[in-house]
Amino acid sequence: MTAPAKPPITIFGAGLSGALLAVRLARAGFDVELHERRPDPRATGAEGGRSINLALSARGLHALEQVGLADKIRAQIIPMRGRMIHPVRGPLAYQSYSPRGDQAINSVSRAGLNLALLEAAAREDRVNITFDSRCRRVNFETMETIVEDTATGATRSVTPEVVIGADGAFSAVRASMQIRDRFNYQQSYESHGYKELTIPPGEGADRFRIDKHALHIWPRRSYMMIALPNNDGSFTCTLFAPFEGPDGFDNIRTPADLRAYFERRFPDALPLLPTLEDDFFRNPTGSLVTVRCFPWRIGGRAALIGDAAHAVVPFYGQGMNASFEDVVALGDRLEQHPHDTDRAFALYEADRKPHADALAQLAIDNFIEMRDKVGSPAFRRKKQIEHALARAFPRAYLPLYTMVSFSTIPYADAVQRANVQDRIVRAAALLLCALIVIALALLARAIFK
Repeated sequence: MTAPAKPPITIFGAGLSGALLAVRLARAGFDVELHERRPDPRATGAEGGRSINLALSARGLHALEQVGLADKIRAQIIPMRGRMIHPVRGPLAYQSYSPRGDQAINSVSRAGLNLALLEAAAREDRVNITFDSRCRRVNFETMETIVEDTATGATRSVTPEVVIGADGAFSAVRASMQIRDRFNYQQSYESHGYKELTIPPGEGADRFRIDKHALHIWPRRSYMMIALPNNDGSFTCTLFAPFEGPDGFDNIRTPADLRAYFERRFPDALPLLPTLEDDFFRNPTGSLVTVRCFPWRIGGRAALIGDAAHAVVPFYGQGMNASFEDVVALGDRLEQHPHDTDRAFALYEADRKPHADALAQLAIDNFIEMRDKVGSPAFRRKKQIEHALARAFPRAYLPLYTMVSFSTIPYADAVQRANVQDRIVRAAALLLCALIVIALALLARAIFK
């Protein structure tokens, strides 16, 4: 007896998570229609104005391993084993990410990674990719879907069996869900924005002008700048600052304002940024948004993944990694229940929603840590204690950063474990202090008896 055919799946959005999901589902025997609003990047090159490198860590590599792409991507990455802190004055300070200094997050080109995923999807016989094509709206009662040709503006109607929205933080698939009853949606913007700048390659054999195996941070309390390495020897810098106020973007109106801003706040970076003026005034000022919504699905007819379901601010370097985990979870559930997408989507949603919410808060908290705390002696001592405990008790104590970046422990579970560990450490410290006080009291009593 012939097994029933698996339902064809239409994915809107061929960015990182959408392209990876197409590969995963095709390998599982699903026919996939993949739509992307942009032109084919294989012909046009990378999209301008977006961050050109991202942090790839254990969760993302695990997802790539499932489709046999991890080794190819590893050849493109630059390991970053710690943070290099650039104070306004004084020497640089290095902070290892892991207790033994042997683990790294990895700088990877967004464009290069997306291209590799699209090429992998294009090689799958079960995947059909349509570029210059985006979803405008979906009627989930009839599944009539209006698709726009972004090159011409023409629209057409299609009726997919199953739709997956991988179309980003401003998802049209999610927008169609939002008009339905009992759909919860929250969108919150940070008071800070970001501007992308470039440290160009240097001369000579080693073209990197600063340490290429570190994520560079210029922490300045209410604002900061970071830099990640690229394979050509350049660094992508991102300035995060308030939109308004004394340190805000609104106070940088002229080249003279810009130079004065950097001379005062980032003096060691200024010589590394010869194209600062062009970069700053040419590149847009981006916004930072967190998106939370529920449900992530409409029965077995539609589901959301990645930023469409849970956009987060970039300060833990986990947005892409979390989206890739969505692909793993959704792929697993569809493989388990290929003819019951309602059950598959429900299980996927239950698997991922609590951990996406946990990551959203982690990312916001880490922004405060990166801009306000990493340069302080108290923070450095705290990290030293964490790493010492992890080296002494490697199975019993794992720092939160280790669990988030170097394992696949679910985010909410990592937060819960870190909270328990912190309570135990505080209790142990209080007990130790009490024992010391008692010992000193007994000693004093013996001496002065």
